[in-house]
Amino acid sequence: MILNSLSLCYHNKLILAPMVRVGTLPMRLLALDYGADIVYCEELIDLKMIQCKRVVNEVLSTVDFVAPDDRVVFRTCEREHNRVVFQMGGMGAALLSDPDKIEKILSTLVKGTRRPVTCKIRILPSLEDTLSLVKRIERTGIAAIAVHGRKREERPQHPVSCEVIRAIADTLSIPVIANGGSHDHIQQYSDIEDFRQATAASSVMVARAAMWNPSIFLKEGLRPLEEVMQKYIRYAVQYDNHYTNTKYCLCQMLREQLESPQGRLLHAAQSSREICEAFGLGAFYEETTQELDAQRTKLSARTSEETGEPAEDTSGVIKMAVKFDRRAYPAHITPKMCLLEWCRREKLAQPVYETVQRPLDRLFSSIVTVAEQKYQSTLWDKSKKLAEQAAAIVCLRSQGLPEGRLGEESPSLHKRKREAPDQDPGGPRAQELAQPGELCKKPFVALGSSEESPLEGW
Repeated sequence: MILNSLSLCYHNKLILAPMVRVGTLPMRLLALDYGADIVYCEELIDLKMIQCKRVVNEVLSTVDFVAPDDRVVFRTCEREHNRVVFQMGGMGAALLSDPDKIEKILSTLVKGTRRPVTCKIRILPSLEDTLSLVKRIERTGIAAIAVHGRKREERPQHPVSCEVIRAIADTLSIPVIANGGSHDHIQQYSDIEDFRQATAASSVMVARAAMWNPSIFLKEGLRPLEEVMQKYIRYAVQYDNHYTNTKYCLCQMLREQLESPQGRLLHAAQSSREICEAFGLGAFYEETTQELDAQRTKLSARTSEETGEPAEDTSGVIKMAVKFDRRAYPAHITPKMCLLEWCRREKLAQPVYETVQRPLDRLFSSIVTVAEQKYQSTLWDKSKKLAEQAAAIVCLRSQGLPEGRLGEESPSLHKRKREAPDQDPGGPRAQELAQPGELCKKPFVALGSSEESPLEGW
């Protein structure tokens, strides 16, 4: 049996299970805060990771793996050092019917990495076949095996087969991690140990019970949901989590309270700011985003000094701290359209936009020139289109001109809306990032963290 030189102990551990759209950085950090020993990220496709560029994000103090479309596929931080398990593999449970491929994948990974490799499976229709498979998996040299005690076609309402997990634990010499107990067994902290004993497993992996309230790992008992959600939101803002992912996780926590006044506010939220406001964290959002923007500006200036490149000459540029909020404008009106229309009426040359992307964090800033005067927002944006809209707002506001917001539409814009070339139909909603990962069905291959810092090895 081949053993890795570096290993993460899987004995007597409380583990956050891999879950689609849930296992992103804010939820993993929250689970660690409440007592989880190990946290799994959501399933990530290996081909997508190969295409990613590794970026040290000094603003957030994270290591990001960024896809060619600028989407952050995986983000980790020092807090997770020796705790996070990076999960990858084929989608669904198809590999269960191809044990030769399972063995080849695992053997290759074990021989090719110094990090401990683990595997997670569902049980097969017969106990004999299940035991035969896990023995074969153990011989590849993996550090541990997680077992979801349901068959491939079974859903959460089906009972988990504790006796099959127990049989696996009795058969193997490597740690067995029991999974699948949230529906029937785990409602509070003490139930985790009961489930471990019922399965004779080394450790327990918790999925839905942790998704509903991550404080399930807390020995002192569950914390109030309002407290848990506010703590989650703070992590989401601090680590620039996309609001759609934040919203999804909060909806899973609220569950039957989605029809409450707060639930309705959450459902209607279309930005991280609105999510924060729904939970009384508006001031926190403003303070944190200002701090992050200041840090970006500081690092950008430092980078220019270190590289010896002159900083951009912005003398004579009129600046304001503004952002473009698509929801504040009718569907067919944007500030760029209003500015273009005004220039046409005044017989001025059409606005000229110059946009730059900051390498440090891949954010955009735009300067618009109108009548030889330059205008710019001091806030950086996530896309070129948003940055240009913000620059147009600065110009319009400095001139005291209407910018097309709801309640101040210009009739002339209605007439020209079909021919306006600068209309931005997508707006920020079109910029929503796709959520990484799909439903984490089994099996998958996971790489555990090692002695190395994620800042060095990830």
